[in-house]
Amino acid sequence: MTLSNVILTAICAASIAGSAAANPASDPVRNVVLVHGAFADGSGWKPVADLLRADGYTVSIVQQPLTSLADDVASTKRILDMQSGPAVLVGHSYGGAVITEAGHHPKVDSLVFVAAFAPDKGEVLGNVSSATPPAARSISPTEDGYLLVDAAQFPADFAADLPLPVAQFMAISQMPINGKIWGTPIGAPAWQDKPSFAVVTTADRMINPELQRAMYRRAGSKVVEIDASHSVFLSQPQAVVDVIKAAAASGK
Repeated sequence: MTLSNVILTAICAASIAGSAAANPASDPVRNVVLVHGAFADGSGWKPVADLLRADGYTVSIVQQPLTSLADDVASTKRILDMQSGPAVLVGHSYGGAVITEAGHHPKVDSLVFVAAFAPDKGEVLGNVSSATPPAARSISPTEDGYLLVDAAQFPADFAADLPLPVAQFMAISQMPINGKIWGTPIGAPAWQDKPSFAVVTTADRMINPELQRAMYRRAGSKVVEIDASHSVFLSQPQAVVDVIKAAAASGK
């Protein structure tokens, strides 16, 4: 090999090494945005958030008002705007419908559905739920059209695997959701364009586990099944965190 060839080979090797340094292998996403569901607020995510933060993730929690789907999507996008980089967007229960629309945000790298709806374009949550009804029959409207879970039935229907005092406090502190949301058609779903992960809660009385499986199968989600109530984010937070971390590891 001539001296000029040796020099050329060295230059090429240095160029390749420099390119690799400038474009390293995909790193795990380090931002996680958590979206609560109906009859709850963001404080329920505390055990999940604590575990994620202990592992070095930056966690943000959306406190959406549950006044309309548009309001809740806007609240979620507001928090996504503030992220320093790509994020995993996580939704529980009705929060799955919120992330289905808000997930188009450019900072969303992947979606995680936790015992959640994952509706398709044009679907209405009320119709979707009634077509594959849950075991619970404890939701009723207020005089002004909001919905609440009967406090006496809340522990068994929403949080059967939590200590009774915890479930009872959740019952008396629940957030009502505007009943009109149950009749609002869903826009184009972000799960068509973004990778998704999902948790099926096999003892769920609020969203039929068979409905969860059907929605996640349609969305092409990577699914984990957990023997838990609808409140899996409180009863088994580590299992939920493991799914979120798997989504983060698959990202940018």
